[in-house]
Amino acid sequence: NLLSVAYKNSVGGRRAAWRIITSVEQKEKSKGNEDNAKFANEYCKKVEGELQKICDTILGLLDGNLISKASSGESKVFYKKMKADYY
Repeated sequence: NLLSVAYKNSVGGRRAAWRIITSVEQKEKSKGNEDNAKFANEYCKKVEGELQKICDTILGLLDGNLISKASSGESKVFYKKMKADYY
């Protein structure tokens, strides 16, 4: 459960940042500030890369260790649900 909370917090902040950055990018485009929109787009790609890395890490951990070594049915269901959240 702590693992799930840790990853959720890590991903949640980046998702919020991504939403804000994409909003800024759209506003800058609508105002005709292409340079600022370009900077926002570049930063957005950086955040997307961080999100992808975090999700790949947790998916690898779930597939490689946690799901196969879960001792109870409840644990397996929890880990598979978590896997679906990060896929």
